Amino acid sequence: MLAAFSRTERPDLLAAPWADGQMDAWQIAPLEQWMQRLNTPWFGAVSSQLTFHLQPIVHLGTGGVYGYEALVRAQHSGQLIGAPSLLQAAAAHGQARAFDAQARQTAIRQAYPQLKADQQLFINFAPGVVYNPDICLQTTFAVCREVGADFSRLVFEVTESEAFPDLELLRSILERYRQEGAQVALDDLGAGHTSLSYLSELRPDIVKLDRALISGLHEGDPRVPLVTALIGYAHDLGIRVVAEGIETRDELALMITLGADYAQGYFLGRPAPEAADILPQAASFWASP
Repeated sequence: MLAAFSRTERPDLLAAPWADGQMDAWQIAPLEQWMQRLNTPWFGAVSSQLTFHLQPIVHLGTGGVYGYEALVRAQHSGQLIGAPSLLQAAAAHGQARAFDAQARQTAIRQAYPQLKADQQLFINFAPGVVYNPDICLQTTFAVCREVGADFSRLVFEVTESEAFPDLELLRSILERYRQEGAQVALDDLGAGHTSLSYLSELRPDIVKLDRALISGLHEGDPRVPLVTALIGYAHDLGIRVVAEGIETRDELALMITLGADYAQGYFLGRPAPEAADILPQAASFWASP
């Protein structure tokens, strides 16, 4: 397979290690990454034309929309490409850092002007691409000032499928956002790399419970004591909790009973090109006597 990549036909391979006139397969990026690059020739074209769909995050005490999470999308050949595919393609093309920065800037430009005066904008970012917050975040702050964004209405949310960078770097990134007046959030508590130690060490403003903890949750479910403990622990640290993946009325009711502060999921509202109110099925929950 590697022999098929001609040094003349594939100039992007010229930087790869060569020994005795042959490519050293053990020192280049994994073959999977090269195949991913070949399978995503559209990335360069769509990365400059990103759009964002907004999904409501609802205050469980009032049923009002607390804010929206901006979810990156792109169009290619009539197909809508979601965040996982875009992030994989960015990594395969060696553009993870540039893509992350551009996505943050575009989200602020497109989504912030749609918010009502009391609503927050949740903006995802991958901490692994921020090597120095004083340098890497300047363009983000510049765009905030460009659109007149109130930093106190921005929530920068750590989302990372791979391991977080070292704790000190992650702390410095979050503190840099806070210095500007923004809030910070951690995603997927209870799954992956978001452990309880991050809550106590970083003290984010908000944490999101992983949807795997919530999906199908019901009274008597063995996960209920765990979810209850996670919510209680977060609250003891002064951290508010978002329950992700709410897809039924019963899940919503139970999360209110367990003390979550906010909720997000298809029962409340799907991602949409424009900021929208919660769905009638959810609005009726708070309208009931």
